[in-house]
Order: sequence, then C-alpha cells, then structure tokens
Amino acid sequence: MIYLDNAATTYFKPNSVINAVGTALKYLSANPTRSSHSIAVKAGMMVEDTRTAAAKFFGCPPDKVIFTMSCTDALNTAIFGTAVKGGHVVTTALEHNSVLRPLIRLKELGMIDYTVVQPLGGGCVTAEQIAGAVRPNTYMIIVNHISNVTGAVQPIDDIGYFAEKSGLLFLVDGAQSAGYRKIDMNASRISMLAVAPHKGLHAPQGVGLLLIRKGSVRPFRYGGTGTESTKPQPTELPEGLESGTLPTPAIAGLNAAFKYVNDYGESNARKLTGMFIYTLGELSKIPGVQLYTKREYGGPVISFNVRGMSSAEAGNILSDEYDICVRCGLHCAPLVHKHYGTLKDGMIRASLGVDNTADELNFFIQAVKELSK
Repeated sequence: MIYLDNAATTYFKPNSVINAVGTALKYLSANPTRSSHSIAVKAGMMVEDTRTAAAKFFGCPPDKVIFTMSCTDALNTAIFGTAVKGGHVVTTALEHNSVLRPLIRLKELGMIDYTVVQPLGGGCVTAEQIAGAVRPNTYMIIVNHISNVTGAVQPIDDIGYFAEKSGLLFLVDGAQSAGYRKIDMNASRISMLAVAPHKGLHAPQGVGLLLIRKGSVRPFRYGGTGTESTKPQPTELPEGLESGTLPTPAIAGLNAAFKYVNDYGESNARKLTGMFIYTLGELSKIPGVQLYTKREYGGPVISFNVRGMSSAEAGNILSDEYDICVRCGLHCAPLVHKHYGTLKDGMIRASLGVDNTADELNFFIQAVKELSK
C-alpha cells in the first residue's frame, strides 16, 4: 500500500507519539483539572505542558491556547464566538467547508454578511484584493494558509499587516500548514489560528487547537469546566472554551509531536520539498495530465486530473489496481472547484508524507502514466 492522502491525515506517527498515547491511556486515565487526586494532577500537568509547548511553537500566550475536538471545531468556535450582529466578514474561495458553512449559517440567521474573494491566476489572493472587499462593518478576515485542494500558499504576512492596521480580526486556517511551515502569530499578526495536529504535526486524531493572540471569543458550547460550578459559563480562558472532558491521550500524543517536529521539522520539510518538486515535474511530462498545483507552492499537495476520466474513476483505479491511496472529489472545498471548473469531476489529490520513498513515488508516477493511456 502506498499512502498519498496525508493532507487528510498523516499516516506516519512517530514512535514517541504512539508511546505517549499508550502511556496516557495506561497511567493518566483521569480527568485533568477536574479532581485533586494524584492521577488527575499529573494529567493536568501534562495538559498544561502541552499548552505551553503550543504557545511557544506558534507564538501566543499559553492561557490563550484552547484544546478543541478538531480543526473544524476550532474554526467553528472562532467564527461563531466572534460573530457581530450586522457585521461583515471577508474570506476567500479557497476555504474549506469548516469556514464556509459556519458563515453560511450565520448569514441564514440574519447575523452577518460575507464577501468571497476569488484567487488570481496564480491560485492565490492578495492583500489588495482583501482590502478592496472590506466594508465599514467588516470585523474579521478569514484566510486558508495553504489550500487543501491545490496547495496554494496565501500571503498571510501581507494580509495580517493589513488586518492589524485596519483594526480587523484575522483568523487563519492552518490545517495544511501547521508543522510544515513555521507560523509565528506575532510576526504574521494573526489574531486567531486553527490547527489540525493530526496532519503536519503527526499527532493523533481527536484533538484540535485554537490559538488566540488578539480578540475575545464567546463560548461556543457550555458545560463542565471544573471551575465556578455555581455560576454561568466562566469567561476566563482557557476554561471558558474547554467545556467537557479533554482528550487526554490525544493531548499527550500532541505533546510528543511538538518535540518531534522541533527536532525533525526542518529536515522533513526539505525532504518533502524535494519529493514534491520531483513528483510534480514527472507528472508534468505525462500527456493527458492536467495539473492544478504549481511548483512555487512548495508542496506537499499535488492536484491533477487525467483527461477523459473523472477524479473518482481515476482514484478508484489507483486504489483497486495499484493499491495507491489518494483523495478524489471536491475535498470539502466547493468554491475552489467552482473557480477551476472542476465541480462536476473534482480533482485527484496526492499529498506526500515524510515516510514516502522514492520507489513509492516512481510507482505512483508510472501508474498515472498507465492511466493516461
């Protein structure tokens, strides 16, 4: 089996991450922050250590690091928790449904309006485009750092500078970038960052991150927080946004994942860039292959189609006949496909991982050659 669906979730998990999850299940199966006995205290200490690691990794205060169920949950928390009645949001056609659907729902409720900025010929938006879409009642800009469909990288530094200068909140969807590219919330002037640790950080599924550098977020869900139990939902962070039992084993795995990426992230990035450039170059030589990913994106996502076939047909053949795992269809990002004219047939997405080998990539390239015939 050749796994090329790492943009959905990375297949490779370091042994340190696997061991951390197992250790937490065996020795820390208590409820952190809810009890004062020794196991709960140890679990709570591990959770806070992970919170500190995330804060250092991305550049925000530790108490503003919120553990969520997923990146989708983090985006929903940020979008619903900052909604302004009669307000306006600027976003892009590159966004995942984790952004688009909350905005659609808020508009249906009569809360907000929003504007979608279309990417230019290079597959990216510009800060000037974003600025041109701002209205007097705009309060937030939401941008996908790296497209989960094409791999296009957005200029978050430029957009962040404009947002801060204009007094607007800037929410970044870092699902495809966190762990692959350095993200400094202070340098990029990011107000809020949503992270999917099970992707580029190689952490377990079941935990997401919302990091808040600037702005306030109202609770999106309500329940037990372990504090102020006789009062309404606390407003202090992180407790106010962390109702319910935290996923302790997944957080333990994330703790180990931060250590792994701190040690190996740069070398992994170089390896991925080399594999990306090679694979994209070889696919570009195949007649009948239409590429939607550009070399300057830097990887590790490559999207394409084979002439005369829908992405589903091609994906099924790659899976059934070659045992290659890719992702086909609309990738939960319909406006990207509308922009590229692929709403009907979708795209084939091959997303590389640090554990892929040269032999695997050459086998994949040969399979696409045979498909194209």
